[in-house]
Amino acid sequence: MEIRTSLFGAQLIDPETVITFPQGIPGFEDKTIYKLFKEEENEIIFWLQSVDDADLGFSVADPAEFNINYLFTLTDEEEQLLQLNDVNDLAFLLILQKNENSGDKPMIKGTLTSPLVINTKTRLAIQKIIPRIEQSITLIEQSPEIQVTEA
Repeated sequence: MEIRTSLFGAQLIDPETVITFPQGIPGFEDKTIYKLFKEEENEIIFWLQSVDDADLGFSVADPAEFNINYLFTLTDEEEQLLQLNDVNDLAFLLILQKNENSGDKPMIKGTLTSPLVINTKTRLAIQKIIPRIEQSITLIEQSPEIQVTEA
């Protein structure tokens, strides 16, 4: 199947690799089918491209690349939409935004309160809105063999 993209031009894709958002992404409810592309020059950023709209795409990244780990509960409705049988099948992505008005260097921000949740087996996805995020830090005790000295 061939799709058109504003960033990558015409692309041949395998229909089995598309990701479906049954309810769309908030603000883009009528666009439900996407393809994930990797930017060659960047190891962290991916491009979530609408299959139906060449001009609609989102820069996304794995939150683990930024040491962000999510711990939340999906509703029964969300689990049904994802056809979730095993939580280990879930993958998360952050939608990124580029802020051009941040001084000398453009700043890229991730939308932490609304990660994309993808069932990697069914390729069904949702955007989970998290009204409140609690931050925590996990400290790992060093083993006795390791000594830390000041430089």
